[in-house]
Parts: sequence; C-alpha cells; structure tokens
Amino acid sequence: IYIPLYFKKDMQAQIEEKFKECCLILKKGNFLQANEILKEVLVEALDDERIKFAVNCFSFWLNIVQQVENTENPYNRGQILFNEWEEFSVYIKKQRYKPDDLIIYSFKCGIFSIALNNFLELLNVQDFEQKAAITRKIGLCYKKLGEYENARNFLSESNRLHPGNSTVLAELADCFALCGEDRNAKLLFREAFFINAKKIDLRLLDSELIQCLVRKIEEHGFTGDELLEWIPVYGNIFGVFTIKRQLKTQEISKLQQEIYATENELKDPSCNSKLLTPRLCNLYFWLIDHYSLNHEDAPRINEILMRIKILDPFIYQLYNK
Repeated sequence: IYIPLYFKKDMQAQIEEKFKECCLILKKGNFLQANEILKEVLVEALDDERIKFAVNCFSFWLNIVQQVENTENPYNRGQILFNEWEEFSVYIKKQRYKPDDLIIYSFKCGIFSIALNNFLELLNVQDFEQKAAITRKIGLCYKKLGEYENARNFLSESNRLHPGNSTVLAELADCFALCGEDRNAKLLFREAFFINAKKIDLRLLDSELIQCLVRKIEEHGFTGDELLEWIPVYGNIFGVFTIKRQLKTQEISKLQQEIYATENELKDPSCNSKLLTPRLCNLYFWLIDHYSLNHEDAPRINEILMRIKILDPFIYQLYNK
C-alpha cells in the first residue's frame, strides 16, 4: 500500500508529540497515565526502537510502583524505589537498544520524585539517628533530580546529626563538585575515603570529579573493595585529593596508632594484603601531609617515603614523579 510521504511525516510528528507528552507526565511520577499514552503511541509505532525500549522500561517499573503503593511505611516505600533504581541501571545496560537519554531521565525524575515525597513525610521524626538517615535520603533524591543546592543542604544536615559518616561525607562532597565547588569537594572526598572507604557506594556518586578518578583506577584492574581502598591513594597521586587540613593532637596520635597496627597486620601471612596495602599507603600520605603542613624536618618525611618504597615501589615511583 502506497502511503504519501507527507502523511508519514505528519504521523511521525504526532508520535513524537505523544511520546514527549508521555515523558512529561512520567517525570511527574504519574506512571499509569504515562503508560496509557505510550500504549496509544505503540499502535502507530510498532517498529520504533525507542518506543519499544520505553515499553520495556515500563514493564520493569509498573509492578514495582504497584508494590510501593501497597507498602505502608513511607521510608520503606522510598527505599524500595532506591534499591530498584540500581537494578534498573543494570537492566538498561543489558538492553540491545542504546538507551534514550530522554526516557532514562524521565524515569529518573519520576522515581526520585515519588521517593522524595515519601521521605519528606518523615522529616519531623525526633530521633537524631533516624532523622540523619531520612535527611540523607532526601538529599540523595534532590541530587538525582538535579537540585544540587537542596541536596547539599539536606546532606549537610545529615552530617550535622550524625558526623563522621564516610558515606554521607562522600555524597556531600559529590554535591559540592556538582555545584562547581571543587575545593570543598576535594577536601570532603579525602576525609570520606580516609574514614572508611569500604562503606562508600560509588553508584550514588555522579560528579565527573570522582567518576573520572574511578575510571582511571579501574584501568589498573582494581574492582570492589580493592578499588575503594585505592581511590584515596590515586586521588593523592593524580591531584584530586589535594586540599589538606591541620590535624588535631588526638588525630595525630590515632593516625600513628593506626599505622603501627596496620604495619603489624601486614606481617601476618594470612592477612588480606590487597586491602591493607592501599590502606597503609593512604595512612602514610596523611602523615607526610601532616609533617609538611607543620614544616617538620625532612628526615621524618624521608623515613615515611622509604616505608612507601618498601611497601609498594610502583606507588612510590608515581608519588615522586
């Protein structure tokens, strides 16, 4: 059957208009309404790869959204969406069709808008630890929605309520980076990976500042916990974790004790040297920085450099370039 070209163009324009309407409604979190519009589009665009990809995405989410609606506790509702977003991120990477940015962005806005509304319901809780967890989640929702200043404010509040949490510090650093405040970002990333690198979830960090560093370290073959422990080491070497601060007296004492304990742990043949080696390298870097900031004499710094050379000659070579 011959179909005039002008008719095809008109039909394509209608499909595009309907598709954009679907995405607009989806961004607001109205999944069922958006899905109904997509079904209308599908009838006229059975061969459109982008539409078929969107249909697959809805297939992934519709049962989950229904599950969320049937869950009583607002925190659990928000947490389900957080967990499933990670699954969805894995799912879309496996699709044959190259994911369309507009579709993914629309789903992200919809999912995190719903999650945000659920977490906001709990903002008046009195327990400090619970409130720290809730303000963190609110901050992460705002970050995913691109509202970085709101995200920074809530993550700062979470850190105030429960200070010293490496996870929150890394996410707060990420916000500073996304706001273009690299100095604060570098300082907080350095602190976070020093406190407890293994607790940091890289999937929740979006800034190019940290993701570029992660990609460089992955090129060296590191993954999982090993990758996390090497991040502050290479962060120092590659000039990312460059903003330093003066240590308090008790922090210096604790640092020296941790170096001593880690050195002894490494002497045990059954130890996990793949994790302890980068950890000890980072501890040494912190001690060198402390000596440098306080204008300590060169022999002290040289002694630590020799320990690094013995521990990992490759890192020593990179550090002294």
